[in-house]
Amino acid sequence: MTNLHDILKTHVSDGPTPGAVGLVARGDQVEVQVVGSADVDGTSPMVRDSIFRIASITKPVIAAALMMLVDDGRIALDDPVGQWLPELASPTVVRTPAGPVDDVVPAARAITVTDLLTFRAGYGFPSDFSLPAVGLLFSELKQGPPQPQLTAAPDAWMATLAGIPLLHQPGEVWLYNTCSDILGVLIARVAGRPLPEFLADRLFEPLGMADTGFDVPASKLDRFTSYYRTDPAGGPELVDAPDGQWSSPPAFPSGAGGLVSTVDDYYAFARLLLADGTVDGRRLLSSASVRQMTTDHLTRSQRDAGRLFLEGQGWGFGGSVDVAAVDPWNVPGRYGWVGGTGTAAHITPSTGAVTILLSQLEMSGPTPPAVMRDFWRYAADA
Repeated sequence: MTNLHDILKTHVSDGPTPGAVGLVARGDQVEVQVVGSADVDGTSPMVRDSIFRIASITKPVIAAALMMLVDDGRIALDDPVGQWLPELASPTVVRTPAGPVDDVVPAARAITVTDLLTFRAGYGFPSDFSLPAVGLLFSELKQGPPQPQLTAAPDAWMATLAGIPLLHQPGEVWLYNTCSDILGVLIARVAGRPLPEFLADRLFEPLGMADTGFDVPASKLDRFTSYYRTDPAGGPELVDAPDGQWSSPPAFPSGAGGLVSTVDDYYAFARLLLADGTVDGRRLLSSASVRQMTTDHLTRSQRDAGRLFLEGQGWGFGGSVDVAAVDPWNVPGRYGWVGGTGTAAHITPSTGAVTILLSQLEMSGPTPPAVMRDFWRYAADA
């Protein structure tokens, strides 16, 4: 039988990604394998505590942070967000999704906290990225692959967002990505403190996630991996080096994809969800919040409309929830998500399983790369 090390090594040896760290856990049995290098030059071997840009698997962490504020009684799921985000108090909606951005109608109702958590606020990516209102998310807000040093600070970012109409009425359609960035701003304003500070105090420090944050300090750059995309010839093209965009705190800490982390740090977060919101006997999240996070909230038509991103999946809070066994690893109820930098993290509450894959190669589209699929296949058989 092929083992996890061999699976990862095959993709590192025969493909453009220089290295990977994979974790498969079920109950107390934990397997971690490390292969390759932190960069294509092989100057530094990959290690278990190598630090990666985790991209969109930031989203479940942000959802958990928001639910802490719900547990605190600071905000409620059905609250209109305009109280804290006045920029979104009176949104407009394009009359038709393909129409011009100045042909708008008023939103039929206010955007709520639940709309943001379930990605149904009206902002985000549909299957067609060419729609005019979607184009503004890229050009004006720098949505897409994280660019921490090129994105405006939260207040300026929200002011720009206020000038972009919704693509759909609140609550109607699932749209990817943007809602998590809005949630990051919402958390900071409700908490009255910067998002990185809130996350460190309420999540990272209690869970021992010492290497997770929105930047990498100089003392840890020797463990920070390089980030690549595939060039036209099929080889790796450097996007960001360890001393690049994550080497200093960003003006906009992106709740959609800005965190860096390690495999053990993220495993600590995954265990929190599997333990129903507790760590070492201390409750960080209520059982109700964990259940809300890991339950599909979409209608069948909303799942179908989001099929570019969701294959056999619905959406909980900040992550997908498998609803159909499309592939062997799609166990109904499995919660988690993938990141565009070659990262993936999932928990399966029914079995107590955790799978985490961290690598350095940007995904070329919503279809998981071969290394991710082989990793999941191995985990399903383990």
